[in-house]
Amino acid sequence: MLHNEVLPFYRHLDLPVGAVLTDNGREFCGTDKHPDELYLDLNGIEHRRTRVRTPKTNGFVERFNGTILDESFRVTMRETFYETVEALQADLDAWLVHDNTERPHLGYRNMGRRPVETVMSFVSQEA
Repeated sequence: MLHNEVLPFYRHLDLPVGAVLTDNGREFCGTDKHPDELYLDLNGIEHRRTRVRTPKTNGFVERFNGTILDESFRVTMRETFYETVEALQADLDAWLVHDNTERPHLGYRNMGRRPVETVMSFVSQEA
């Protein structure tokens, strides 16, 4: 996912990605031969991992996990019977577009802006 959409998005905006922070889940912490590790290495991106049982470090991810459960999965799972993973993914993708481009976020980083507005403010600073 990271290399399919996220990095090209930042590259298109000419915003460098120097490091990626993940938890210690198996999907992120494979061996040096893990496809994501190889991709990050080829692109000169450092892979940082949160320390186990350190919610302060991982707070943004934990908050996002709660938000996606409350605003997407718990709502759609009551209303929709998904026959394929692709159908579920399509609804998740639509929710992510809404969350990133339409819904204002509170908190000290976004301060009521939409996440895309926060990212674009860095593009404006670079110009």
